[in-house]
Amino acid sequence: PKVVAIAPGSIDRAKGSRRAVRIWLMILFALVVAIIVVGGMTRLTDSGLSITEWAPIAGAIPPLNAADWQTAFTAYQATPEFQDQNSAMTLADFQYIFWWEWGHRQLGRTIGLVWALGFVGLWAMGKVPTGWVRRLLIVGVLIGVQGAIGWWMVSSGLQSGMLDVASYRLATHLGMAFAILGVIAWYVFSLGRREGDLMQARRNGEARLFGMSTGLMHFAFLQVLLGALVAGIDAGRAFPTWPLMGSGFFPPDPFTITPLWRNFFEDAGLVQFIHRMSGYLLFAFGIVVWLRARKSANGATRSAFHAVLAMFVVQMGLGIATVLYSAPLQIAIVHQLGAVVLWVLIIRGRFLARYPVPQSIRGAKA
Repeated sequence: PKVVAIAPGSIDRAKGSRRAVRIWLMILFALVVAIIVVGGMTRLTDSGLSITEWAPIAGAIPPLNAADWQTAFTAYQATPEFQDQNSAMTLADFQYIFWWEWGHRQLGRTIGLVWALGFVGLWAMGKVPTGWVRRLLIVGVLIGVQGAIGWWMVSSGLQSGMLDVASYRLATHLGMAFAILGVIAWYVFSLGRREGDLMQARRNGEARLFGMSTGLMHFAFLQVLLGALVAGIDAGRAFPTWPLMGSGFFPPDPFTITPLWRNFFEDAGLVQFIHRMSGYLLFAFGIVVWLRARKSANGATRSAFHAVLAMFVVQMGLGIATVLYSAPLQIAIVHQLGAVVLWVLIIRGRFLARYPVPQSIRGAKA
């Protein structure tokens, strides 16, 4: 029979390729977390409409002199937000909100650049593992689409009668950020082990727990979108009481806006109420998934879902504190960061339900 020679070190190179791509994706992961936090700060400081044009290339250069600053300020003064809400704003005030929005956009440009340079560089050096080119291209496409969604969101706030961006567009923008983060996290987890090891691990996967954690992931994503609707209309400051909303379980007069469907996006009391109720249901479902995970014979899988439950408790506490203190910037941004941590922990638990880590018989649960 014909003997096929294997090039010395080819296995090591394959392993090195997975490691190189993983490090690159981890850098992208950190940048996406950073832009979610900065985006939250941009919203909380009402800075999102301070830049009134979409200039992906030229916009990377901020105002460099007094004339440039005045031009930018004049453009902002033409917006409904300035005319109806911020007419007393000074140039110094404008510069404060400008830097938040510029920083947010600059982070977006950096993410796009890091993806492009990393992908081209790794591909040119032959460092992209077999079957991964398409997956990594998906990340790049999502990043590009996110940039377009960002401007689609900002442009809604520049229209007549608008003082902020449309809340449903804000939800779309934040939802895409979490989707990108989730995809990158899954890839990072996958690249941490050899392809053959993953195939073997899948044979020992827990289908029921994987299905339940998939449902939990989707439910958590919905809660993120609902949270964005709350942030979009500052609904978090509407009823600083808990567990009641004001003096009752339901907010007063929840359906006063016409047509009816607009109440679910624009009535502060109703939007906050939906976010609260969804949070309770999500927490309850999280407990159900945790109870199922406790039965897992795999110690790493059990530990992963213990972390999920612990973060659920922390996030619920942060949500209640955000409401009680009328969504101050510091607590609100920590609450948003808590959503990021919870999201990634759920994805990690889901990954381990599908691909459990090998363990000794001694480490298995009887």
